[in-house]
Order: sequence, then C-alpha cells, then structure tokens
Amino acid sequence: MSFLPIWLKPSKTIPKTSWRSESYWKAKPTTIFLLVLGLWLFGTGEAFLISASAGVSPWTVFAQGISVQTGLSIGWATFLSSFIVLVLWIPLKQKLGLGTVLNAVIIAISLDLMTFVLPEPKSSLFQVIQILLGIAIVGLGSGLYLTCNMGPGPRDGLMTRIHLITGLPVGRVRLFIEISVLTLGWLMGGQVGLGTVLFGVLIGYSVSMWLKIVGKVTKKV
Repeated sequence: MSFLPIWLKPSKTIPKTSWRSESYWKAKPTTIFLLVLGLWLFGTGEAFLISASAGVSPWTVFAQGISVQTGLSIGWATFLSSFIVLVLWIPLKQKLGLGTVLNAVIIAISLDLMTFVLPEPKSSLFQVIQILLGIAIVGLGSGLYLTCNMGPGPRDGLMTRIHLITGLPVGRVRLFIEISVLTLGWLMGGQVGLGTVLFGVLIGYSVSMWLKIVGKVTKKV
C-alpha cells in the first residue's frame, strides 16, 4: 500500500495531452512553446546542479570532462556531446525530429546562461537544497517536452534504439550508457559527488511525478 497522496504517485506512461503533436516536424504554436519551455527548464535544472558544485548528472559529468579537456564552456561541451550522440544515430537508423534538434541547442544555451546567473552555495545544506531543486526542475522540464512528442532527445533516442535493436531491457541499456559516460567524464575531469548520487536515485521519480501532474492538469483544462 502506498502512503503517497494520489497526485504524488508517479505516472507509468507518458500522458496524451491536448498539445501532443502527431508529427516530429510540424506542430501548433502551443506545442512549440511548451517544447522550448520544457527544454529550457531541463537545462536550468542541470545548471542548478552545476552551480551547487557537489556533483552533476552522468551526461553533464561527461560534458564537464569535455569542457576541462577542450576549454569549451559547459554549454558548448554539452552541445558537442549531443552532436557526438547524434552521429551514433546514423548506423542505428534512428529518426530525429524538431524536438531532437531543439533539445541539443536549447539545453546547451540554457546551461551556459543559467550557470552564469545562479548562486554558488557555500554550505552543505544549501548545496543539497539546490541539488534537490535542480532535480525537481529537470523533472518538470521533462514532463513538458516529453508530452510534446516531437522526437526523442539525442541521449533518449540512443537508449531506445539500442533497446529495440538488441532486445535488452531499457533499464539495463540506460544503466550501461550512463555508467560509461559517467566513467569517461570523470576520467576527463568531470565532477562526481553527492549531486550525482541524488540525481541517479531521484530523477526517475521526479520525471514520473511531473508526468502525472501534467496529465492531470491537461485533463482538467
């Protein structure tokens, strides 16, 4: 029996919303707006973790490693990592959409701008608070852009395509990919810490919870 209130119980599926697009390349203005907003919030949430300086998500560890090795800003390093992943899509024959392209561009811009303006907490308590806020914001951003149905993000597309080709469980594919990029990023100088652990433990629930809330809100509207 779950002791969580109904609105906090995670969603098991991506809800069908009124703004959901049936095309990867054409959509209503409302859909485009929510897609862009969701991606911007996703990047902002990641920026919260970066500014907390206590460890970041696996893919951002990888981007930080690229940043350390190349001198690129975290935004440009994130864009480069997205481009590398999209190149891997070619032999896998994964189809991209407008959401895929905007994912690579907007998250990178959001990371650079928001990391520049967000505070850098000095105490452990405020670091944890900022990390938790970041995870919640990433979940909200995911809840918005996933319901637009305009193409998977570069990393999600890689995961799902490998799953479809190999038949391996999605969870196992995701775990392998994220451990790989986390290790590579750490070896290149990316930051692993409490934020990395909390992100790994909580992000699934955060995304599922926000999908549930978004689904409830769109039904009422």
